Amino acid sequence: MLKALSSFWIDRQRTKPAKGWQQWSTTWLVDRLPAYSDGILRWLTRYQLLLLAGAALWLCVPLVLERPPVWQQAVLGVILVTVGYTVVGLEEQQSETRGSENLHLFLIALSVLTTMRYLYYRTAYTMNLDNWLNGFFCILLYVAELYAIGTLLLAYFQTIKVRDRKPVDLSLTPQDQWPTVDIYIPTYNEDVEIVRKTVLAAVATDYPADKKQVYVLDDGRKLLERRELLQQMCDELGCFMLTRDNNDHAKAGNINTAFTKTTGDLVMILDCDHIPVRHFLQHTVGFFQNPKVALVQTPHWFYNPDPFERNLLTGGQVPVGNELFYKVLQKGNDFWNAAFFCGSAAVIRRDYVLKIGGIATETVTEDCHTSLRLHSLGYETVYYDKIMVAGLAPEKFSAYVGQQVRWARGMAQILRLENPLFNRKLKLRLSQRLCYFSATSHFFFGFPRLMYVIAPVLYLLLGINSVKGLGFETLCYALPHILLSMQTNHIPYKHVRFSFWNEIYEFAMSFQAGIVTLLALVNPKLGSFNVTDKGLTVTKRSFDLESVRYLVFLGAITGASLIAVPFWFVVSPEDSQAVVINALWSTFDLMLVMAACLVAFEQPQLRQAHRLPRHLPVVIHSNQQTWTGTTTNVSETGARILLEVWPNIPDIVQLELVGDYGARVLVDAHVIRAIATSNLQTLLSVQFINLSRTQQDDLSLVIYSDVKEWYGQKRATADNPLLSLRFIVSSFGRVFREFQPETGVKIRKQVRAIAQLYWEGWEGRSYTAVVTEIGIRDLRLEFREGIIPELAIIQQTQPQLGLLIARDSDSPFMQSLVAEVQNVEGLIPVVEGEVFANDGDQFPDRIVMELSFPTALDRQQHNKIKQLLEALD
Repeated sequence: MLKALSSFWIDRQRTKPAKGWQQWSTTWLVDRLPAYSDGILRWLTRYQLLLLAGAALWLCVPLVLERPPVWQQAVLGVILVTVGYTVVGLEEQQSETRGSENLHLFLIALSVLTTMRYLYYRTAYTMNLDNWLNGFFCILLYVAELYAIGTLLLAYFQTIKVRDRKPVDLSLTPQDQWPTVDIYIPTYNEDVEIVRKTVLAAVATDYPADKKQVYVLDDGRKLLERRELLQQMCDELGCFMLTRDNNDHAKAGNINTAFTKTTGDLVMILDCDHIPVRHFLQHTVGFFQNPKVALVQTPHWFYNPDPFERNLLTGGQVPVGNELFYKVLQKGNDFWNAAFFCGSAAVIRRDYVLKIGGIATETVTEDCHTSLRLHSLGYETVYYDKIMVAGLAPEKFSAYVGQQVRWARGMAQILRLENPLFNRKLKLRLSQRLCYFSATSHFFFGFPRLMYVIAPVLYLLLGINSVKGLGFETLCYALPHILLSMQTNHIPYKHVRFSFWNEIYEFAMSFQAGIVTLLALVNPKLGSFNVTDKGLTVTKRSFDLESVRYLVFLGAITGASLIAVPFWFVVSPEDSQAVVINALWSTFDLMLVMAACLVAFEQPQLRQAHRLPRHLPVVIHSNQQTWTGTTTNVSETGARILLEVWPNIPDIVQLELVGDYGARVLVDAHVIRAIATSNLQTLLSVQFINLSRTQQDDLSLVIYSDVKEWYGQKRATADNPLLSLRFIVSSFGRVFREFQPETGVKIRKQVRAIAQLYWEGWEGRSYTAVVTEIGIRDLRLEFREGIIPELAIIQQTQPQLGLLIARDSDSPFMQSLVAEVQNVEGLIPVVEGEVFANDGDQFPDRIVMELSFPTALDRQQHNKIKQLLEALD
């Protein structure tokens, strides 16, 4: 059913006519009406505009307060949703941002009006205060709905208009006038190899060497061996390590201490796992030509899958949790000069931060708190939406929970301590206050999200009715409000947040977020800064019950409540409408809660290193021949390469990988398998081998630093609510499927050479075979003499054989090797039914034997095998 409906949605999107009434509607909504409005409103003063807005709201009051018969409200709801669907369709056809913004503004107005109708109806007619028990849970649900509506309205305000910035060209300014930049890389207990990749890329950033300095700020004072390794790394790579005698105020204190030891005009801050691209400073420093700019923030992006993507096996088809914030909300904040610091991937003006006393230390989200103080002094911030760091997302769900809990606590602390909406000491505009209030109140979603699940369960299990008169009429008010809000948010969110996934993200964190935000409001000094574990490896499937135990219990009672539905129809048939609605409500909740629980079902990491779908030019070198191709994915340990031909290469080759700006690395690679595609192309899977320290560093720069645009910058797929729902349902089976190993053809060089074989069981005799394939570790040969003595014993015992291999019988160049029999097989006889007999064994006309070179003899034989690979054709 879902598949059919989703197909209908897609077909409708593709086949909408752009003529007739739709063209007329587009012209009026996108062009004429906004133009007429602008022409009139531009002549009005601020107070006249406020008076006009008040009059418009007063005219809307009857539309909100009117309560028509149920059938009329149902028709009105259908009309409203249809209008919303039509406007969304018109927006899909817009090629200009202005047209999309105007249609979005129209839908915001329609959605707000519909939401106010629902809120009035909900307040005036459905509050169940008949007794204290119903009244208590009725008020709790009502407060949860008020929070959701408030969040919705704040999101509308933030996304009325978003700001897309272009970089300021630094080349127009003489280089001697460029500001000096210090690059800070704070670290605590992270693996030195993780820090090294970030330091390498920071040193390689494109900026004059005399105006740039890299500092590693190590706070791991108790890890003496690690600190020694860090110091060695800094000395090797040409950067400085700064330390301090204590860990006061965690990361904020670490940075503030560094401020006193460095002198750069600007400070670029990177988390120790955030690897910058080489043009980072070229794209950000130019914004500081505006003397009011105190901060330039760029997106955080992760090259490994987060727990939602990995554990639900979404395969990158669903936007990750932070895309909504970095792709839409921060750009909306930037329009109102309220974009805030996110702790990394940012450049700050040192003097301005020192004027506010340095990085804020009163909360565990020191970044946002610092921005609030900068804005309060009248400084400006810039959000530049270009991915220029590649970081590590938490590998385990428990680590993800710890990270989110810290953010939730910190934002609640800022709300409690600073009160950005009403605090008169903060010199903020109303727009900035609303943006900061939206950010600091975001993590309070835990209580409302849980209340939405508990309300129908209480009704079905205990008869506690949180909504008086719940029935068809309630749906006629609620559904237009819900559907229109989805349609309105579809316009700015369609590429960054798919339908119903927000609920999964919030359900997964609901208990933890609810507890820490409540405690932070009561006592903002509770809690401490916790460092998110990075670089962990999940080796097997496991269920992290500790992180979701309350959610599992909630899912169990939700499922149990559905068992009570048939009894309601028998005992209280007059309440059938309320029962059906609560049952559907609980079913929907159960689906989302189960999906949220499955995020804690840890899936194993199948590769040694995370593969990135980067398309890099690659050159394969073997025996003075070259083949060019492109990587389809690449990591620090291997790659998959697409070639236009099937190459005749051995299983060990040299690869030359080239970055976007020309950085190169030459590595040895073991060809694991080859696959022929339907387009007559070849896919080679290779593993890098014997990498030196220099090669590892060069490879890291090619993969992570030499990047013009990360593939996560743009997402082509758009949200389809029905497809999104179907994909969520399919996860219940998808997460339990067994992983299937990739299949392909083993790669060895195709040759034709003569081999003389010796074995003690042949009592001094030797036999001639033809070598058809050879690799660095094994070879394949064929006997064409027909009769091979003791073949059954050879197959069973797999002995070692002596080999004397030459190009042909007349060649003076011969190599002697030892190989171990792995398998013996017969090919199809030339003459059907013909057999050869010797000591009771039967033989076809050709015998194929697979042999491997013993690893114990690698030192003696490796060079001989390489010489053979070069000499044989």
